[in-house]
Amino acid sequence: MNQNEKNNPPVIWWLRRDLRLTDNDALRAAVRDGRQAIPVFIMDPALLQAKAPLRQQFLFGGLRRLDEDLRLLGSRLILRQGNPAEQLAHLLAETGASAIYAEEDYSPYARRRDAEVVARLPLRLVQGLTVFHPAALTKADNHPYVVFTPFSKAWKSLPFSFTTTGSPHPNLFAATTGLESLPLPEMRPPADFPPGEAEARRRLDRFLGGAVFEYAEGRNRLDQPGTSELSPYLRFGMLSIRAALTAALQALQRADADDRRSVETWINELIWRDFYHSILYHFPGVLKEGFQTGLRGIAWREAPADLQVWQHGETGYPVVDACMRQLAETGWMHNRGRMIAASFLAKDLLINWQEGERWFMRCLVDGEPAANNGGWQWTAGVGTDAAPYFRIFNPLLQGKKFDPEGRFVRRWLPELAHVPLTYIHNPWMMPPDVQSECGVKIGTDYPAPIVDHAIVKERVLNAYKKT
Repeated sequence: MNQNEKNNPPVIWWLRRDLRLTDNDALRAAVRDGRQAIPVFIMDPALLQAKAPLRQQFLFGGLRRLDEDLRLLGSRLILRQGNPAEQLAHLLAETGASAIYAEEDYSPYARRRDAEVVARLPLRLVQGLTVFHPAALTKADNHPYVVFTPFSKAWKSLPFSFTTTGSPHPNLFAATTGLESLPLPEMRPPADFPPGEAEARRRLDRFLGGAVFEYAEGRNRLDQPGTSELSPYLRFGMLSIRAALTAALQALQRADADDRRSVETWINELIWRDFYHSILYHFPGVLKEGFQTGLRGIAWREAPADLQVWQHGETGYPVVDACMRQLAETGWMHNRGRMIAASFLAKDLLINWQEGERWFMRCLVDGEPAANNGGWQWTAGVGTDAAPYFRIFNPLLQGKKFDPEGRFVRRWLPELAHVPLTYIHNPWMMPPDVQSECGVKIGTDYPAPIVDHAIVKERVLNAYKKT
């Protein structure tokens, strides 16, 4: 170690869910006062043991892109595997680093992990996962908000000031020569979601340059590209939430009176993201049970065969099946589709919403625990600010309203490609001669409905009322 390193030792920049170089407050804090950072990612067995192949492919693709960006700056990503506290202790000893900087995370596991590290090592946590820290948004009595509308009002009342930063200068990073680093696993990222910070920025710019101004209506259309599809990039911090908000506020300033509602609607979605993180922060038990204590005793059906039919997109309801097959193939599902599919599992099939929550976490590229849990509890009617339990999505009407020409269904259910529009959302109603003409036999080429929506509606209402 030379004299300069003795006087101003490097620090470790521990990356977790902030795989970017720009607009990164943890990195900014790490290199303050002339310190140099050593970029580190630790493959935590406790996290990687979960079965989520597409999300892991996206993660490792993002790490590869980040490593490439770092190498252009004369640095590289140091990759280790094992218990984070142990691996960080080894790195401190190897490098003489004076501290560890990381973006704070709010999941129960992340908080336990970080508490273990703080107890042993000089870890400094920096806010950045959400626009505002969950502790900054509480009621006058210091209790957290559990209803979105007042949370949103409080959120909007806080001053927001965020200065975006460009790519960091090479001299911000310490020399990593001689440091051991594991090779990045060879994985092919999901085709629909090329990983990396540059792709995240391209998507943000494209969305805010056009679709955001029609978002209020377009966000619900399954057959149109009306959403940003940024959730995987926000999930792993390839785009910072505050950079996304800053760009949205700039779009709001450009919008005319008719377009403002659409931009504000998208900003509202960013607030929902903060809301669900706040719920998880203040009520970590939601990952294990419904928020509403009075609805924890619902007599869910034990129906593994029905669950499997739902998972594979073979329920006989085209809009539900198309959504589930989109999820299986791409690792992503339209938000309207998530509500439709979740309602069908919890309400039509009366299967515990937690089964669906687990399946989504296995399949989703974004796979955000806070948002996924919040969305499932909302649809099942058991969470904070939830939809009333008696609100049950009608899959036939949802398909007709949000896929009126049947394009979404035909794309994901090729066996129904030639079904006339009259029957595209209720193919079981096709007469035999029409089935023959369009080349699909219901019950053979495509399943008949697993349940009768009109009949099972009463079943679920009775189940909820008995709790």
